Amino acid sequence: MPTDPRLRRGERIEFRTTKAVRHWIDRAVEATGSNLTAFAEESLVLAAQRVLADRTEFTLPAEAAAEWEAINARPARDLPGLRRLMERPSPFES
Repeated sequence: MPTDPRLRRGERIEFRTTKAVRHWIDRAVEATGSNLTAFAEESLVLAAQRVLADRTEFTLPAEAAAEWEAINARPARDLPGLRRLMERPSPFES
């Protein structure tokens, strides 16, 4: 069965670990019936998605979303100090 060349794994990731950590990983790989490469790839992708989730997507439970919308629906307050600051010329423009 030919493999799609676009799906062929060509990148390599290597890292060192302790015997104890390797033992845990090997046990997990065996428990899932997977192999080390597939297990590591899936685990790393899930970890990466968790780290990047709040940087790429903003989701809230329904109650929190309703509170967020209520806060954003309020009229803006006049903040005289902020208004004065925004009216000053920029120090970055000549």
